Order: sequence, then C-alpha cells, then structure tokens
Amino acid sequence: MTEAQSEVTWLSQEAYDRLQAEHEYLTGEGRMEIAKKIEAAREEGDLKENGGYHAAREEQGKREARVRQLETLLRHAQVGASPADDGVVEPGMVVTAKVNGNKMTFLLGNRELAGDSELDVFSEKSPLGEAVNGLKSGKSTKYRAPNGKDIPVEIVEAKPYED
Repeated sequence: MTEAQSEVTWLSQEAYDRLQAEHEYLTGEGRMEIAKKIEAAREEGDLKENGGYHAAREEQGKREARVRQLETLLRHAQVGASPADDGVVEPGMVVTAKVNGNKMTFLLGNRELAGDSELDVFSEKSPLGEAVNGLKSGKSTKYRAPNGKDIPVEIVEAKPYED
C-alpha cells in the first residue's frame, strides 16, 4: 500500500459536504471573526496580562489546526455512496460484533463520518479495523491488541451507516 493510499478516507457525500461547509466557514467568516476578537483584545492594552487576547490567539491556533486537518481530509477523501447492504464489513458500515465475548457496535471508518453521533468509531487501519475489514456476518477472526494478546472477534451484523 502506498503512502497516498494509506491516507485515503472514505466519506459519504453528506459527510464530505458537511466538512467542506465547515472548511469554507473557518477560512472565510470564521477567520474574520477571530481576527476581530484579537484586534478588540489587542486594543485593551498590555498584551502580557491580557487574558482575552491570549484566549483569542489560542482559539485562532485551534481553528487553524482544524483548517489544516480538514484540508488534508478533504484532499484525500474518497467520496461515494454508502456501501452495499450485503453484510460485508467495509468503511462506512456499522458493525455489531462479539469482541472477546462482549457484544459491541461501532462504525468502521473515520470519526468525521459519524459527525455528532455517539457511535464508537474504529479506523479501518486500526488493529480491530484491519482484522474485520472484508469479513461477512457470521465470520470470525482475531486481532492482536497493543498488549500483545490475541482478541477473538465474531461479526454479528454489518449495515451501512446512515447520517
């Protein structure tokens, strides 16, 4: 797998559009808002002891980091329709599995795909994600946990994620 392929992230059209809108806001109106906050705080005087100024600069740094994250994600996104409802685990699927005997449900893919959902998300590049990617309902496998133990996994169900 090439470096470019390893950076590819599958996104639904809805998730891509949501992230694109967030990027447009942060690089347009959002930048103007934070610049105004910084300027207003700067006008208050001594910058060393100006909590408002430092808070605004910190917020600016966080927003710019998010802009860079979005730019990378959008540049490497593979946008497509939801995966087929065929019971095969792949990015964009909500997977119900018995992991080490405990039933759990998670989304395989990128956290950004889930938006504000409370659903746990595992990357297809994570040890669990790599182990289950491509399996069909009813199939079993195992993956090596960071502590070195092999963890058994049985796929109970895989359904396409719906925003």
